[in-house]
Amino acid sequence: MLRIEKVLDAGQAVAPALLRRAATLTLPFDQRCRSRLAATLDDGREAALFLPRGTVLRDGAALVADSGALVRVVAAPQPVMRVTAGDALSLLRAAYHLGNRHTPVQVAPAWLQLERDPVLRDMLLRLGVQVQELEAPFDPEAGAYGGGHKHGHDETFAEDYAAAQAVYAQRHGEEHGHDHGHGHDHGHGHDHGHDHGHGHDHGHGHGHGHDHGHGHKH
Repeated sequence: MLRIEKVLDAGQAVAPALLRRAATLTLPFDQRCRSRLAATLDDGREAALFLPRGTVLRDGAALVADSGALVRVVAAPQPVMRVTAGDALSLLRAAYHLGNRHTPVQVAPAWLQLERDPVLRDMLLRLGVQVQELEAPFDPEAGAYGGGHKHGHDETFAEDYAAAQAVYAQRHGEEHGHDHGHGHDHGHGHDHGHDHGHGHDHGHGHGHGHDHGHGHKH
């Protein structure tokens, strides 16, 4: 199994010939947003990704495994909506409204592309643009991604981390993987519900010591 912890920055050039010969890892957008992931390379080898939190892998990104092996990321075809319009103003208007909703959008000279969403499709049609549903690689603008999708994927960080650690530990006999992660973020998601309970307690709290036992017989 390959353990991958490094993504080469744009400034760290890789010879095109080396990148073409590198093993490939084909992933849809939601998996390219995960910094902890157990995955299978296109040649069948298994890999565990332990990347910096918040990493988004772009199509063509170069990864380096602990063995020194080079791996090229490929954006997998997935269900998307391609937005076109008869004039540039309509397309700009569509981009503006999608941006207001912090929606990851891929931008090309003649179209916009986003993940399939029936609510957004209806909104776009009301704006007078054309929407085509198809299967295609999805590689959105980094700025659009940072506005919305990131938070949802951050919430799965503990689960992703635990899954990747578990697979890596199983293959290499390491025992520290399972204890990492399950305890970290699962608890955070439940705290909000308890906060509401505290609010009610405060409403009754001043009378608990005296009022309930003495005068107020409702």
